[in-house]
Formats: sequence, C-alpha cells, structure tokens
Amino acid sequence: MKNRMILALILCLVLPQKPFAHGTAIDTGGGSGGGPVKLTREQQAAIGLKTVRAQGRSIDTVLLLNGKVMLDPDRHAHVSTRIEGRVEKLYAGVGDKVEKGQKLVDIQSRQIGEPPPTVTITAIVSGVINERDVTLGESVDPNKELFHIIDLSEVIVEADVYEEDVGKVKPGQAARIRALGYPDDAFEGKIKFIGAQLDGEKRTLPIWISVKNPDWKLRPEMFAKIAVVLNKNEDVLAVPKDTLMEEGGEKFVFVQTGDTFNRADVQTGAQDDRFVEIKDGLVPDDMVVTDGKREVYTQSLMGRGVKPRTDTD
Repeated sequence: MKNRMILALILCLVLPQKPFAHGTAIDTGGGSGGGPVKLTREQQAAIGLKTVRAQGRSIDTVLLLNGKVMLDPDRHAHVSTRIEGRVEKLYAGVGDKVEKGQKLVDIQSRQIGEPPPTVTITAIVSGVINERDVTLGESVDPNKELFHIIDLSEVIVEADVYEEDVGKVKPGQAARIRALGYPDDAFEGKIKFIGAQLDGEKRTLPIWISVKNPDWKLRPEMFAKIAVVLNKNEDVLAVPKDTLMEEGGEKFVFVQTGDTFNRADVQTGAQDDRFVEIKDGLVPDDMVVTDGKREVYTQSLMGRGVKPRTDTD
C-alpha cells in the first residue's frame, strides 16, 4: 500500500492537472485507494475521457519493420531545357500546383531570327513545384534543370527485411504504415517491390511499399513504422493496445459503467500493431477507457476527491 501511495503522489506531480470546472470533487469510493472512481459528464469532458467497446476483432500476425518515406519514382519529374537561351517569362513558382502540359517558362533561343524563336517549357507531370532553379532574365544552357515537380498522392515506404524473415514477405502483401508525425493514423499500403540482392553487411533485403497518400501527410524522409500483414486470425475478444496499463507485472484496464470507472485486471493473448486479445477479465461490450485512463488511474490510487478549481486558483 505504501508503494502504491508513493506512486500516486509521483503521478500527481508528473501528470498535468486538468480543471474540473463543474460539480463537486471526484468520488473515489473510499479513502484507502484502489477503489472505483466516479466522474460526472463535465469532469469526463475536462480530462478528455474517451472509451472503446471490447468486441470481437481480427488479430493479425504481422512482421514489424522500420522504414522511411520516399518519392515514388513514377510520380516526380525534373524539368529541363534542350536549348540555349534567356528566360523571358515565368508562369509558376515553388509551391504552385500544376497540371501536366501547363506552361512553366518561356525561353528565348539564341538562334538567329527576327525576333529570335521562343520555346515554351511545360509540366511533364501533374503535381506541386518542389524546386525552381531559374529566374527571370537568366541565361540557361541545354539540359539545365529548371523545375522539380512532385506528386505525393502516392508514395513509397522503403524498409529492410532481415535475412531470417525474407521468406515471409511477398509482392502484394498488405501493410499498415504509421509515421512519427501522425501516430494515430494508419496508412494502408501493399508491397510493390522486393530487392534481388541481400546487403552483405546488414544481412537485409530492401522492400518497397506503395502507399496511398491523398492528404499528403506522408513526406519524403519521414521515419515510419511498418506492420506487414502475414496472415489474419479469427475474431477474438480484443481492445486497442493503448487501453492497457501495467503495474507490478499486472495488466489492467478501466471499465466504465454509467459514471463509475472500475479497474479490471486482464489476461492478454495475441496482439498486433493495433489490438490485443483479452483472454480473461472483460466480456463483450464492456466500455474500456482509452484517453484519460491515466487521470482515472491516479484518482483510483489516491482514494480521495480532488477539489474543484475556482477562478481564484
């Protein structure tokens, strides 16, 4: 008990305290700690409390990999010129969205003529101008790169598979991608390419995963965590992994019944990158706390109410 009270005190000091602007203090059902916690709707809203239903879900067998985002080689282009001349007019700049065939720049040729002939350079792919290496009035030589156009609506995530796992991956296999910048988003993809030669030093084989990216959230060079789906298991009682807490080697969740939240010790089974199987401790349709579980846990350990803040606090 002493250790639990010390832990609770530490949590109160470390975790951000959120005001309970409505109603009375939290009711924890007693002063000894570890009991149920009661929260009004206003208090639940104040800590951003959310729940999820325990239900039958498929737990995938996955291969977890680390990788990074890169441009799809078929979805970007370097625009150059084959003539020598001077930039007469610019139609686009960095950040502009362009369509294939849209005018980018007029270049007046140095060939003899009255007036000298002018060549219009157009976009060879649709996308956004990522780089522009030309200015008005500048002299340009043949093959000078003028623009770099990228299309991020679909990207490649590159990862390395260790030698012992090479036999598990195949073209067309589904994969889920999570980027550090968007930890709550899972991007769906499929293995597009498997390397033909092992890296002699790392003992790994490169793979490419093609990922739809309609909102352009995934950007080149972002780090990513990858779960390649090897096979799917039948439905089992499961909850999201982020509902679980652990204390002294025991795993538990908080279950909501009305305005009361009770700790439920659970026995877990199979898990993937999203869900964990619950073998014992929950029944279907139990409402399990996700967001706000740490605040509920702290109040359960403290075994005492929290005074509501006032405008003078």
